[in-house]
Amino acid sequence: MPATGLRFLGSVPAATPPPADQLAHLLKQVFGYDRFRPLQREIIEASLAGRDALAVLPTGAGKSLCFQLPALARPGPGLTVVVSPLIALMKDQVDQLTAAGVPATFLNSSLGAAEAMARFRGLYAGEYKLLYVAPERLVLDGFMERLNEWPLKLLAVDEAHCISEWGHDFRPEYRQLDKLRAFLPDVPAMALTATATPRVRDDIVQHLKLRDPAVFIASFNRPNLTYRVEPKDQPAKQLLAFLKERPGEAGIVYCASRRQAESSAESLDSHGITARPYHAGLDTEDRTRNQEAFLRDEVRVICATIAFGMGINKPNVRFVVHYDLPKNVEGYYQETGRAGRDGLPADCLLLYSAGDAAKQRHFIDEITDEAEKARARRQLRQMLDYADTTGCRRVELLRYFGETFQACDCGACDNCLSPLETYDATLPAQKLLSCVYRIREAGGFDMGLKHVVDVLRGHANEKTERLRHNALSTWGIGADRSEHDWLHFGRELLRLGYLELGAEGLPVVGVTDAGRELLRTRTAVTLAKPRAVVKPKRDRKARARRGDFDYDELLFERLRELRKKLADERDVPAYVVFGDTTLREMARYYPENPTQLSGITGVGEKKLNEFGDTFANAIRSYVREHGKQTFAE
Repeated sequence: MPATGLRFLGSVPAATPPPADQLAHLLKQVFGYDRFRPLQREIIEASLAGRDALAVLPTGAGKSLCFQLPALARPGPGLTVVVSPLIALMKDQVDQLTAAGVPATFLNSSLGAAEAMARFRGLYAGEYKLLYVAPERLVLDGFMERLNEWPLKLLAVDEAHCISEWGHDFRPEYRQLDKLRAFLPDVPAMALTATATPRVRDDIVQHLKLRDPAVFIASFNRPNLTYRVEPKDQPAKQLLAFLKERPGEAGIVYCASRRQAESSAESLDSHGITARPYHAGLDTEDRTRNQEAFLRDEVRVICATIAFGMGINKPNVRFVVHYDLPKNVEGYYQETGRAGRDGLPADCLLLYSAGDAAKQRHFIDEITDEAEKARARRQLRQMLDYADTTGCRRVELLRYFGETFQACDCGACDNCLSPLETYDATLPAQKLLSCVYRIREAGGFDMGLKHVVDVLRGHANEKTERLRHNALSTWGIGADRSEHDWLHFGRELLRLGYLELGAEGLPVVGVTDAGRELLRTRTAVTLAKPRAVVKPKRDRKARARRGDFDYDELLFERLRELRKKLADERDVPAYVVFGDTTLREMARYYPENPTQLSGITGVGEKKLNEFGDTFANAIRSYVREHGKQTFAE
């Protein structure tokens, strides 16, 4: 696969889409952008040519534009129906489109009867270009009949991985969408998702009945995100220290349990960092209130279980912390992807301990379906490989999605920014491999890593005595090291291929051929020391790679305050007015009139007319008081 990771599979049929300059004109006029992001133009042109399409683009890559811009580019009347799984997401997207001057609406259970009827009248009158609706409403017989009465041009299925039981967020109601494709066979469909393995992609195509779709797969690399893993030690203090280094920044803390989400929010709040919990145990009103406070920048931190996040369109999330170990790499990638949607730098921190891994194994052991249990074990092993790796974390993440990252230094993960110190681990490796070998030799079967460590440390218990493993030659030869150290050695030897898990991912370890060769030849083994907490290097080259740039920070704060005031007056989140990228460019280039503002990223025609004078006046006033700073290019 090429280093960029961009792929287009298939060919687009000959058609007469709008000229390229018209698409570029709409992009600038409506959305305020000077150029398309990778694959956006190709996806839009395929849609305008009437082709079914599957678009796999990472969070923050601009998936929504792929169906929003074609809705505007099609001549004459026409409606794009967008399948969306969450009420909050529908409202958020419609608010942003309305602010940009795009006629869009949604239909869901949050509307009263009178308001719903008014929107239906608007749909029959052809007043809207986009309609957002939930999948379960869309497939109702009465609603499908209505769709036949509107000039439907495209069915766009957002968060399409929800249709697959192999995805990380399977939703049964998505499976009903095949009824809609059968009912409207001539309407092209577009499926969009941020994360999808080949198996999930195949499921999407099958269950949505996509016909010879144009398939677009962008790189899963998010260069503006920095990934770090720290050993978990007094995590509440670690979290507090991490946040105190980021004053004023907003982010998400993911916790494994409702109790932890509650206690983390209380702890942060007590230290002056505004935080709220979010989990399935809260009633709908409390969840909605806490989410809205976060989206509107009234709360800095949301402490949440995985119930929070899908479709959260807040672009200025500057960090995501995993307080506990995630169950799988795909979920972890999706959750970290909620940071830095605006393309600006953001940090992803995972606090990791052997205890977290043990908890996950315990949950897996309680799964009754053997196939599901084996899959869960395999997924956990992949997650542990990511957490334990001493190499580039970006390489490890992208490998999961079948992508090769070819740079030797990504410049944006802890292992590349601060390479780990190594040491000679030949002797402990020999001891551990020998113990695994002797256990197998004595009983004819393998045991779990924890049991191996008990034997190495001479830890007597019912199991070691019953199996007579206290009589093995390796009994107690590792008593000089802690259980934590030996478990770390074991995970490293698994990662390096000297040990392997049992068949079907069973939680027992055996010596591989490479491990036996290592025992025979006594080849040297070099391992990395566990990481201490370090601060990343802040060199200019690394910052540029992450999409960062210098700006007047005081002016940026003034503009944030102005943005918040305007957003509150309109009862919308602040980013609906302008995103942080737009404000940072204003704070770098000091546009003092609407004409200069029109050249700033994210300032479309309608927003320029509505907010241009207000922001230009604020910048002029600031410059008179403080002057301008000069920034190196």
